[in-house]
Amino acid sequence: MWLLTMLFMAVISTLIWYIWENGDKYRVDILVLVSWGTVIMVFADHLMGYIEEGVFLDTSSNALLLGFLLAIFALLLWAIALIIKDPKEKIWKRLKAEAS
Repeated sequence: MWLLTMLFMAVISTLIWYIWENGDKYRVDILVLVSWGTVIMVFADHLMGYIEEGVFLDTSSNALLLGFLLAIFALLLWAIALIIKDPKEKIWKRLKAEAS
C-alpha cells in the first residue's frame, strides 16, 4: 500500500507543479522529486520482495500507515525547503529587521 500511497502523492504533486503557475516559486519541484524518488525506491523494494517471497503488494494496515508516514515526511522536507527559501520573504526580512 505504501507504493500506491506514494505513487498517488507523486502524481498529484506533479500535476500541481505542472499546472500551477506559482509552482516554481513555492518549490513544488522539490516535493515532486522527493515523491518520485520514493516511488522508485519503494518499487525496487517491492520488486525484491516479489522475487524473494512472491508477494508484490502488501495490503496490511501497517503498510498503509507507513505510506501515510512517508507522505508526511515528504511534506515535512518540502516545508523545510520552503522555510529556507522563504518565497514571501517574511521570515528572513523579520530576522534582518530584528538584527538591525
